Amino acid sequence: MMRLNDIAQFLDYFFAVEYFGDDPHGVYIPSTRLISRFGLALEPWSGLAQWASAKQLDALFLHRPWQLQPGQLAADIGVLAYHLAFDQNLTLGFNPRLATVLGMSNLEVLGEQGRPIGMIGNIPTQSCAGYCCCVDEIFGGYDTVRGDACEVSRVAVVGAMTDALVREAANRGANLYITGQLRKPAQTAVLETGISVIAVGHRRCEEWGLRALAGLLGDRWSRLEVILPMQ
Repeated sequence: MMRLNDIAQFLDYFFAVEYFGDDPHGVYIPSTRLISRFGLALEPWSGLAQWASAKQLDALFLHRPWQLQPGQLAADIGVLAYHLAFDQNLTLGFNPRLATVLGMSNLEVLGEQGRPIGMIGNIPTQSCAGYCCCVDEIFGGYDTVRGDACEVSRVAVVGAMTDALVREAANRGANLYITGQLRKPAQTAVLETGISVIAVGHRRCEEWGLRALAGLLGDRWSRLEVILPMQ
């Protein structure tokens, strides 16, 4: 079994936290308790303490920890928190794990603001409708599809949607742009470039990231039981 600092050290390296300044990353509530059952959640909720007790959690990961109340959890339950670092690496940033399930190859960085903002890569040529079905299966749905591309062969996956990013994706050959939410400032670029867009939905992206994190931790520690709120 491991302790909270062991998991924090592993995630600090995986998430490359040095790029994220003062944004929450690492140990949020310290603990020296040995960990065999580790819970993952996006944020605190009213039933968090009951869930942690029922699942016999030794520690917890929170993506957005700010609403965690003092004393809400048992005193010896430690908490790790990763905000932007989680978004960047396990949702719609440069995310090789997601690229694999999306069928993307020859990955390249798309957009940089001191760190990669997204990724662009090739997929086997297929109908846009068929690829939308793939996205639906991966994320459990999506919010919106815009555009009428008959076929897609190159995809951009980006955790932001600006005029510049849409034009960069199109100029580099992408005919589909996958993001979390549609943004009005990018609409002109979408129309002028003819690129299609799938807006997955912010929450769905985060939930996929939690599932990916569970797999990552399971790959690292075979005996660690990782618990998600729906379990």
